Amino acid sequence: MRNNLVIFLWAAFILMSVPTHSQEANYDESKVGTYILPDALTTNDGKKVTNQQQWEKTRRPEILKLFQDNEYGILPEAKIQTSYRVVEESEGAFGGKAIRRQVEITFNNDGKTRQMLVLLYMPKGVKKCPVFVSPNFQGNATTTTDPAVIESPFSTHERAHQASRWSYNRIIDSGYAVATFHYYDIYFDKDNMLSETIYPLFGINSNADLQDNTGKAIAAWAWGCSRVLDYLLTLRNIDKQRTIVMGHSRLGKAALWCGAMDQRFSMVISNNSGCSGAALSRRNYGETVSRINNVFPWWFCNKYQSYNRDVSSLPIDQHELLALIAPRPVYVASAQEDQWADPYGEFLSLQEASKVYALYGLETLEGCAYPAVNEPLWKGNCGYHIRTGIHDVTDYDWQCYIKFAEKIFFSAYGR
Repeated sequence: MRNNLVIFLWAAFILMSVPTHSQEANYDESKVGTYILPDALTTNDGKKVTNQQQWEKTRRPEILKLFQDNEYGILPEAKIQTSYRVVEESEGAFGGKAIRRQVEITFNNDGKTRQMLVLLYMPKGVKKCPVFVSPNFQGNATTTTDPAVIESPFSTHERAHQASRWSYNRIIDSGYAVATFHYYDIYFDKDNMLSETIYPLFGINSNADLQDNTGKAIAAWAWGCSRVLDYLLTLRNIDKQRTIVMGHSRLGKAALWCGAMDQRFSMVISNNSGCSGAALSRRNYGETVSRINNVFPWWFCNKYQSYNRDVSSLPIDQHELLALIAPRPVYVASAQEDQWADPYGEFLSLQEASKVYALYGLETLEGCAYPAVNEPLWKGNCGYHIRTGIHDVTDYDWQCYIKFAEKIFFSAYGR
């Protein structure tokens, strides 16, 4: 009997020690508490920003540096040589309506080499294709039933395992190209794997080489998206003025950071990016800065962990990340059942960021009520929707992104 009691108490202790979303997270709006957001339109020395010039010359660089130093980090300068090799190509993809191209991008520096494999689909008959750049989680072959797509050496999933997240037919039929790559090609989504990532190219071979503001996984995945864009901009049939970076979940965080850093991207889309993505960090709702740093210490720079116990001391918040994209179009998407990602906090963040868009004479989300489920809200160059369903990417999401892009890119003059 005593042994049974000891076993029971030990089991109870173990269960209480295992962190769960429900134990850690607040989902009660009344318990969010009060918070004061940093003002995106006030400079570090207290001056108000009232025009585009002040924003672009003074305030935007200040905010960008604050994110580099305190959250996403930066990558060291390095002279990395890049080469491209088409390893497979066909004009018969998707019943002959698309060109499939698989491109190996090789990076070299100081005797070290890394490679990424890009899967690109382009609609036939379109002279200048707008393009989505969007990394994937499980390997290029898991995004499609297409038997010609090369499998990732890092994937443990079968072909088409996540094909539901990739509306290739809709994208191609809309006249858009799409490029994807397995995010493990750039940075393994695991701790203590730094030496196997792209980081030795930058002279970083272990955690001991990291500075407080050295970027880690999120910064690396963002870097990877930019390297795909480098290649796409060499192609004559890609529309260089209509390039879109889109990411889901942690890759949504990377897409936002990429869009903030790389102004060559014409549009930025965050799908369910949540904490340290589109959602406000100062809200005590869903995932928190403390939790994300403790569970995923390899995502952000080391300095970010110093704010775990006092998020209010962060000199920035996520609305300012969205503001860095201005005046380019930005779209934030949430899911009704994905409360972990704080959908309302994502909307509030975009609403606050839209004040910067007013400097460019664009409509803002100020005064707009939180939209109903499955009823997108688009104002100026800012778009938002919350859809039914879980933490995922759906055909509905892609439908909204394409319609928003059409509205922004082609409404005035058509194709």
